[in-house]
Amino acid sequence: MSITEEEFGFATRSIHAGAQPDPATGARNTPIFQTNAFVFDSVDQAASLYNLQTFGHIYSRISNPTVAVLEERVANLEGGRAAVACSSGHAAQLMAFFPLMAPGAEFIASRNLYGGSITQFSHTFRRFGWTVHFVDPREPENFRSALTKGCKAIFVEQLTNPAGIVVDLEKIAQIAHEAGIPLIVDNTMGTPYLCRPFEWGADIVTHAMTKFLGGHGAAMGGVVVESGAFDWGQNDKFPGLTKPEPAYHGLTFHETFGDFGYSVNARAVGLRDLGPSLAPMNAFLILTGIETLPIRMERHVANALKVAEFLDGHSAVSWVSYAGLPASPYHALARKYLPRGAGSVFTFGVKGGFDTGVKVVESCNLWSHLANVGDTRSLILHPASTTHRQLTDEQRQAAGAGDEVIRLSVGLETPEDLILDLDRAFSAAARPTIKAVSS
Repeated sequence: MSITEEEFGFATRSIHAGAQPDPATGARNTPIFQTNAFVFDSVDQAASLYNLQTFGHIYSRISNPTVAVLEERVANLEGGRAAVACSSGHAAQLMAFFPLMAPGAEFIASRNLYGGSITQFSHTFRRFGWTVHFVDPREPENFRSALTKGCKAIFVEQLTNPAGIVVDLEKIAQIAHEAGIPLIVDNTMGTPYLCRPFEWGADIVTHAMTKFLGGHGAAMGGVVVESGAFDWGQNDKFPGLTKPEPAYHGLTFHETFGDFGYSVNARAVGLRDLGPSLAPMNAFLILTGIETLPIRMERHVANALKVAEFLDGHSAVSWVSYAGLPASPYHALARKYLPRGAGSVFTFGVKGGFDTGVKVVESCNLWSHLANVGDTRSLILHPASTTHRQLTDEQRQAAGAGDEVIRLSVGLETPEDLILDLDRAFSAAARPTIKAVSS
């Protein structure tokens, strides 16, 4: 039985999409195919696999049965045509751009991104000869103003990390399409349960599956999903997809594979040559996490709103940036793009700046101080001293990671316990530090 979006609800597809009982053993859970290679039926069958004339598994760097179930499930939940999984969220960003770019190519990105993404785009991508132009995403026309002749894509986070900005996907997609380029959306914070970027014009979606999709802080993974709706042949901007590929005897990905040619290229060229493959064990763990995704996201959102409301009225807090609060400037956009809730990762400003922010983080007991989000456990971080410390002061301020900023990833615990722990941390941070006096 095929689990399709038209016939079944989100919760059902979270459990069943892409999976069947194992035909050899009858195992109902997707097995972990812990193997590096697969036996060929014949020389002719092997040749057809290598020539991309037949789909199947050759080597786990390129594809693996456990990983394939995960890819189909995420593509199904996002409403996409196909997906390619890889080793991490950062790998997914590289994989997303690789079919599109060439030395000298440019792209536009929101300036409000995870700090590691800003570094990847502005420094590491430069080694490939790729240039990024960062813009303020709060005004969609900024993307139009930054367009250049060599621009190949626009990249944004929906629910930015850490600032919590909700971008206007529909307007940005329109600008991208008028320029003949795709919109790439990192939907890690929203997840397909809360946000559906393809329904608003996005062409490619990426996830750090390490976060909410896996959900338990136990596995690393990334994924790139394509909508299947973008016409790569509308202009001459994407020769990697529209011109003959010499490594495959002149095959043209867009012409041969149509609405999933981008994904085949990402796998047959990107995974083959860059090699950021997803381990089968990690794929299994993420699949297991996705089975409870809708239940977890409902609790994440409910807890986050309670914590945000507490912080919004606390005397130690100067501001709260959570789109679920009616006073948020992004509340209306959140209701449009995230009707089930504004996620569970947000920031607030603590009075006292950098030093107080550090004290609050270090004074928490129930909240875990670590660089991750999307865990069942609640997590707390001071971005200025951790994830965004490699940026300049100006970049940190622009990214929403100023000295006073604390980022929360609200987990699944009893919300009253989370609130009590934060309240105690504020009290501890307010006490003066007593310095030891030498005798």
